[in-house]
Amino acid sequence: MSGFIDWINAVVQHLGYTEIFFLMALESSLFPVPSELVMIPAGYRAAQGALDPWLATLAGGAGSLLGASANYLLGRTVGRVFLLRYGKWFLINEAKYHEAERLFLQNANLATFVGRFIPVIRHLISLPAGTFGMALLPFALLTTLGATMWCGVLVALGFHLGEPVIRSVTGYTHLLGYAAIGLSLVFAVWFLLRRQSPKTEKAP
Repeated sequence: MSGFIDWINAVVQHLGYTEIFFLMALESSLFPVPSELVMIPAGYRAAQGALDPWLATLAGGAGSLLGASANYLLGRTVGRVFLLRYGKWFLINEAKYHEAERLFLQNANLATFVGRFIPVIRHLISLPAGTFGMALLPFALLTTLGATMWCGVLVALGFHLGEPVIRSVTGYTHLLGYAAIGLSLVFAVWFLLRRQSPKTEKAP
């Protein structure tokens, strides 16, 4: 993990639109790339005149869409088959799968948009969208809108606050990567235990 983060830091030193696009594509896939480590320095470089803040924001949003689309495609092609075939090993039977599918699709638009602003969820929200068959057009539009807005917030932080906020972000980058993995595991355990607990019967 530390070697991967060190590589990101090295790329950020020469941050341009291509690097922003590429790193944010990784950030929206399953790789633990903190968006704060990419877009805040992009804002700082924009304040120095090395980048245009609007183009940097758009590059980040476009990269996010690419990475999220890869996850969406993975869920669409593999996720459903995998969970229906092997879900029993994760305490997910067919009935629980369809229940989760119904619940997600009822809130798919909100989850897809809001999920772009939440750590850890940003990396994962595209998988259930693809697995449960969310329509591609609203997925792409909401992902682009949410991701671009988030990139804009981070660019603005870097543009107006500069080096102090960059030092703060790079100081916790290693911990952020581990925290993302830890929170994912905690969520998975919570989900499985919740599904295991018997439902309380209503009194007659």
